[in-house]
Amino acid sequence: MEATTCNGSVDGSTVFYLVGIPSLPEAFYLPVFFLFLLFYLLILMGNTLILVAVVAEPSLHKPMYFFLINLSALDILFTTTTVPKMLSLFLLEDRFLSFPACLLQMYLFQSFTCSEAFILVVMAYDRYVAICRPLHYPVHMTPQTNTALAASAWITALLLPVPAVVKTSQMVYNDIAYIYHCFCDHLALVQSSCSDTTPQTLMGFCIAMVVSFLPLLLVLLSYVRILMSVLRINSKEGRSKAFSTCSSHLLVVGTYYSSIAVAYVAYRADLPLDFHIMGNVVYSILTPILNPLIYTLRNKDVKAAITKIVSLKGMM
Repeated sequence: MEATTCNGSVDGSTVFYLVGIPSLPEAFYLPVFFLFLLFYLLILMGNTLILVAVVAEPSLHKPMYFFLINLSALDILFTTTTVPKMLSLFLLEDRFLSFPACLLQMYLFQSFTCSEAFILVVMAYDRYVAICRPLHYPVHMTPQTNTALAASAWITALLLPVPAVVKTSQMVYNDIAYIYHCFCDHLALVQSSCSDTTPQTLMGFCIAMVVSFLPLLLVLLSYVRILMSVLRINSKEGRSKAFSTCSSHLLVVGTYYSSIAVAYVAYRADLPLDFHIMGNVVYSILTPILNPLIYTLRNKDVKAAITKIVSLKGMM
C-alpha cells in the first residue's frame, strides 16, 4: 500500500473517532448496548466467583487452580479494556478517544491476548507433568515454580506488543482519524493512518503468528504426550479419570482458538466490513464468558466450592 498525504502529524494531537459497526441502524444501538452489558456482567460475575472460590476454598490451593485464577483475572482485565468503551459508544454515542488513550487500549488488548495464550500453555504443561510424571509433580510444580511460570507468561505478554505500539505511534494520522471498529484494534488503527501500512500489517501478522500458532503447537505437543501416557494406563477407570482432569482445559483451549479462527476468517474472507468487526468483537467476548461456565460445569471441585459460597451467602 502506498503512503498517502494528509493534514495530520505524528505529534500525538490526533483524535480518534470510533465508527463502530457502520451499517448498524441507530434503532439497534440500545438493544446491542443491553446485550453487551449482559455479557460483561456475566463475565465479571463468573470470573469473580471463580477467583473467590479458589482463594477461599483450601482444597483448591493446587497448581491447576492457581493458573485458573490467573486466567479468570486475565479475562476480567481483557474485557474491561474494550467492553466499557463499547457500552459508552452504543449508549451515549461516545466515539472519540485521545491519541494516548487509543494506543493504551490497543496495547492492553494485545498484551492480554498474548497473556491468555501463554497461560493456556502453562496450564497444558501443568496437566502434562500431573499425568505423565505424577511422582515428580510435587517436586516440579512447587509454589515458586508456579509463580515463576505465571509471571513469565504475564511479563512476556506485556513486552511483546511494545514494538507494534511504538511503530503505530510514529505513523501519520489526520487530525481526526476514523477507526472502523468498536475499539482501538491494531489493524483498524493502522488502516486509519495515511502512512504506508505494509510494515505495520506485516508486524501485526508476525505477532499474531507468535501468539497464536506457537502456543497452540506447545499445547498440542503436551496433549500428544498426555494421550500417549493415558493410553498406557490399563484400567478404563484410570484412563477416564486422567482424561477428566484435562477436559475443562481442552474445552477452554478449543473455545479460545475457535474464536481466533472466527476473527481470522472474518478478516481474510471477502466479507463486508461489519463481519470483520463482529468477528473481532466475538473473539474479545466469547472466551471470557465461556471459561467460567466450562470450569463450573465440568470441574466438580470448582462447582462444589462455588455452590458452597453461594449457599453461605444465601444463609446470611
